[in-house]
Amino acid sequence: MYNTAYRIVKDSFEAEDIMQDSFLTAFTKLENLKDSVTFGSWLKRIVINNSIYHFNKNNKYQDVPLDDVLYKVEATDDPVSQNVTNLKAKQVLDTMKSLKDNYRISLTLHLIEGYDYEEISDIMNISYANCRTTISRAKESLRQKLQVVNA
Repeated sequence: MYNTAYRIVKDSFEAEDIMQDSFLTAFTKLENLKDSVTFGSWLKRIVINNSIYHFNKNNKYQDVPLDDVLYKVEATDDPVSQNVTNLKAKQVLDTMKSLKDNYRISLTLHLIEGYDYEEISDIMNISYANCRTTISRAKESLRQKLQVVNA
């Protein structure tokens, strides 16, 4: 949940506050949850909605500095392969930070969090067609930026 909030708001302290608020909201509204099996996805949706709300609220007044985050990739038996994989993953995630905000958020929700277009369009309050277009353009922008970095 912390990683989800952090990827959206780009501030570790803000992400911690969002997590705390989200857990508080979830536990105070627990009686509204109809199926206890969906608790995890329900909580994740609360975290994402709170993160986007806080990001939009703070983005109106100030730029949030980008922090370096250590990304862990599953260990492999080959240390050289592990270093290459870590470098590629870090490079992609660092390049994603340079994308426009709506591109970065939509790609994070789609590629990292695994949401489909309908869920993302609901979360970001945009049409389904706009969501598909935004993600397509975000992927192309990311691809171009990665080609420049690797050239």
